[in-house]
Amino acid sequence: MTQEIVMSDLIEGLPDAVALQCLARVPFYYHKNLRLVCRSWRAALCSAELFKARAESGASEELLCVLAFEPENTWQLYDPYGDHWVTLPIMPSKIRHLARFGVASVGGKLFVLGGGSDSVDPLTGDHDGIFATSEVWSYDPLCHEWTQRASMLVPRAMFACCSLDSKIIVAGGFTSFRKSISKAEIYDTDSDSWRPLPDLRHTHTSACYGVVIEGKIHVLHKGLSLVQILEDGQQWTVEDFGWLQGPMAVVREELYVLNGGFILKQRKDKNRKDNLADKGVSSAQEFKSRIGFGMIGLGDDIYVIGGVIGPGPTNQSMRQLQDVDVLDVNGKFPIWRQAAPMTRSSGSILGCALLKI
Repeated sequence: MTQEIVMSDLIEGLPDAVALQCLARVPFYYHKNLRLVCRSWRAALCSAELFKARAESGASEELLCVLAFEPENTWQLYDPYGDHWVTLPIMPSKIRHLARFGVASVGGKLFVLGGGSDSVDPLTGDHDGIFATSEVWSYDPLCHEWTQRASMLVPRAMFACCSLDSKIIVAGGFTSFRKSISKAEIYDTDSDSWRPLPDLRHTHTSACYGVVIEGKIHVLHKGLSLVQILEDGQQWTVEDFGWLQGPMAVVREELYVLNGGFILKQRKDKNRKDNLADKGVSSAQEFKSRIGFGMIGLGDDIYVIGGVIGPGPTNQSMRQLQDVDVLDVNGKFPIWRQAAPMTRSSGSILGCALLKI
């Protein structure tokens, strides 16, 4: 159970309950300055009571969490309010260059699950040999702390991972020795415990990933048109919506894909014979030469983050990017704009997620 923090004299002349409501309405962008005021404010800012007050007052904000290839195991947070990036403390995992993991957010905390090492010995070229683990870490942005959590029941990498109803659900992927698995499980953050879910109906020899649409987990495999949907947490159903392949993002319960140099809205119509029903939103030709980028929805926008420009007619060497390109998909005339570039991270995006605080 969370220990209740006793706060006193937060703001002179106001009851602490009222003062806490005032602090809850201050944007996260200013928290670094608020911490300097006094010890009681610093304690209040990292309390569970503040997180609850922000949610109840409608003051919650969405931040973007990103882990890129460089530097190793270092996450950055993007705050759209201030259009700026904050570098987090290094995640204290003993796994070098963590990759192929799952990431989700619940209760104002970022969770990093499973995966393995992408570290290579510069002298021999040998990999670390750690492909899949079961370890779980969480980060609290209000307290600036990483905490190790209960391990998953099964080590896994390249798997589907989503948060739903204050729980985290993982499914599929590969376990040790690169063996594909159908196992699924669910994590309860309050009890810090895992329990099994029904197995997926199908496995595949490619990575899988998950998206939440209309309150349901959808598991997709790269190169496979079938979609597996978790119904009421009890069973998986299988559908074929004819969805196009490519980087995907969910914005306001709508699924978008980058395919063939265009951003398109995916249609959930299992009876159609082709993809003509997909609605084109915007051209994205400039991303044809950009690989390894992250793509995620935030508010009304799609964010395309980082990545690498490979060798080609105009580029003789690999170039790691810090760029952040944004598209308002719900605008009357969707136009790309640039947000502040990552300040420390660069290159291929290994994980990205939204964090609501």
